[in-house]
Amino acid sequence: MAKKKPQTAPIDIGISGRDREAIAHGLAQLLADSYTLYLMTHNFHWNVTGPQFNSLHLMFMGQYTEQWNALDLIAERIRALGHPAPGTYQQFVKLASIEEVEGVPSANDMIRHLVAAQEATARTARKLFDVVAKANDQPTADLLTQRLDVHEKTAWMLRSLLEY
Repeated sequence: MAKKKPQTAPIDIGISGRDREAIAHGLAQLLADSYTLYLMTHNFHWNVTGPQFNSLHLMFMGQYTEQWNALDLIAERIRALGHPAPGTYQQFVKLASIEEVEGVPSANDMIRHLVAAQEATARTARKLFDVVAKANDQPTADLLTQRLDVHEKTAWMLRSLLEY
């Protein structure tokens, strides 16, 4: 006998089901980029070497910690919209716009990869604004604004390390 899918109460928050689905899908892409960025940053924290070791090791730790906390906010917004949040590597690979980095790059290449990943995550967040604005979804707009601020500022700070 097949298990019955549990019934949930209908969602009536002033955003149509179609709009909630579109927003949740965009947030799933943001979650996938954010998780990929988190994992990349944590990997680089563990594996950075060279004369900038201490400063980069600490900087990367601050960045991956901030990113880790953001993952929950994004996933919970997807859930509040009535959709399941992706939570497997397989799902993240399909949804993410960021490519994984093979091997252990040099410290400067780590910085370059992180700049590109921060900017990619910002682009993913920014492309969702039109759907969110049309749906009058202020909580998601607020979340996107906060994420954009972090990703753009972090990309700037990382880029500044590459200037000679």
